[in-house]
This record gives sequence, C-alpha cells and structure tokens, in this order.
Amino acid sequence: MRQFMPKTALMLASATLVAAAGSANAEEDRAGWPDNFTVGTASQGGTYFVYGSGWANFIADELGLSGGGEVTGGPTQNLALVHSGDMAFGLTTMGPAADAVNGESPLAPGLKMDNVCALFPMYETPFSITALSSSGIESISDIPDGARIGFGPAASTSDTYFPAMLETLGVNFERRNGGWSDLGGQLQDGLLDVIAFAAGIPIPAVSQLEVQTDVNIISFTDEERATVLENYPVAEYDIPASTYTTLEEDSPVVSMWNFAMAGCDLPEDFIYEVTKVTMENNDRMRSIHRSAETTVPENVVHNTVLPFHPGAARWFEENGYEIDDSLIK
Repeated sequence: MRQFMPKTALMLASATLVAAAGSANAEEDRAGWPDNFTVGTASQGGTYFVYGSGWANFIADELGLSGGGEVTGGPTQNLALVHSGDMAFGLTTMGPAADAVNGESPLAPGLKMDNVCALFPMYETPFSITALSSSGIESISDIPDGARIGFGPAASTSDTYFPAMLETLGVNFERRNGGWSDLGGQLQDGLLDVIAFAAGIPIPAVSQLEVQTDVNIISFTDEERATVLENYPVAEYDIPASTYTTLEEDSPVVSMWNFAMAGCDLPEDFIYEVTKVTMENNDRMRSIHRSAETTVPENVVHNTVLPFHPGAARWFEENGYEIDDSLIK
C-alpha cells in the first residue's frame, strides 16, 4: 500500500530543508571569514582605546563573531601589527600611515607596509596642550625651558609629531612618554609640567583632570598655527568650547584625520559587511564615543594615503561615493 506523508509533516520537512539550505548558503557566504578578530587601539585613557574597543564589540555583536580592542602603542604600532597580520584591524592617523606606506615608519625603516588598507573615516585628531592652572602656563610661549612634557606612548602620533612641532615653535623641553591616564596622574602630581595630547576629543584623561583639579587648555596663536600648518601634514581645527568645562570659547589648534584600517588580505565580503554595519549605524557609533559624529561616508575624501580595501570601496561606491581607482587595492 502506498504511504502518504501527512500535510503537516510535509510542511515541516520542507521548512527544515529550506533552513538547512539557507544555513549552508550562509556558511558558504562567510567562507574565509575569521571567527574572531582584534582591533589595535592605543593606551587606556585615550580616545582610540574607547572608540576602538567599543567599535570592536559592536562589529562582533552585529556579525556574530568574537572580537575586541587591544591596548597598543597607537597608530604607528597599529600599522605594523595590521601589516604583519597580528591584528585584523587597527586605527591610525594619516601622518603615520603615509610614513608606513613609504617605508619610513620608525618601527620598520625601509619596509613599505603594503598589507594595510583603509576602511572608513573616523574623526580628526586635534593636537592640544594641557597644564595645571597653578603652573601659570597659559600659552605655548609660557612653556619654560627644560619643561617636562608628556607626549603619550612612544611612536604614537602625538610622540611622532608634537615634539617636532614644539621645537619648530622654539620650545625646549624634556621628553616623557607613557599612557594618557598615567601622564595625567603625573601632571597632577607635579612630575610633569605639560601634556601635549594628540587624541580625539573629549580626551578622557583631560575630562578626568578637570574634575579633580584646575587646568589650562592651551591654544595656538594665529602665527603659531600658520607656522605648524606650513611645516606639517595637519589642518586647522577649533576645539569647541562645549568639549570641556574649562573652555570658555573655541580653542584654535591643528588636527590630523584618523581612519580605521584592515589587512588587505581579509575577505572582501567580510570587509564589505564591516564597512556597511559601521557606516549605516552612526547613532550606535556616536553612543560609543562622541567623536564618531564625523564617522560618516562624506568624510571618505580625507584619505589620500592608504589604498582602500576592495570590500570597503565596494560599499562606498554602491552608495554614491566615488573613490579613485588608483586608491583601491
């Protein structure tokens, strides 16, 4: 006798087959994807650590992967770690990126880092100076000869460019390095005279100092800013007065753009999805750090240094943002 499958059972069997096929297709679509990843950030107490760790958790949640941020020496080291494949992602500024692709990184002189690709724009990094109000230092010209200045982690963007900028402006100093939180503590304890920050705003270490003591956030004069603009790969920037309680008006300084980057050998579909999730959820990015208000597609034009990963370029081009073919890996 011929046996017939009940209608309900037949529907359940069909649904199971469809689900299995969908699961197989999903696995095939993710062929070659990493099941975990790390984002190179910078020292604790700086914006890179907050932004990068939050972004890593966001991407991990959205794509169902395991990922997180890791403390590093900052942009210069991040470039080396991504190039070598020790980290999938990293955050960098355009100055160190230009040095890396040209074989001029202080960490690997002569090595052209060609496995580093741009993903998306983050924000501008202002170069700003903080001193205790009790020091009497209210301007760059007030910084005394031999001042002990903290420039952040060794080989960071701040440590690479700020000492040279201050030397150009005629400042003589003793150079100190360390994480931003640690340097903030040293400033408060009188072990440093000044901290020269290059980090996204608001800088957690500065915000913490404001709560605990009176500080001066020092601006560039028009002449000082013009001199620095002429000699370094930076742009004009004004720190909004609303950034810190200490500021009563916008503070004129200079800045450098930041971009997220990835290993160029990561799968195109994976990087496409990472870029899509980031660029299409700015509200979520701003909840990670306020500086992400500029983490928007329009700012893709600020990278003229690193080649874009094909997966990232595909998302931008599909959404109406042109990227020159010469800037796509």
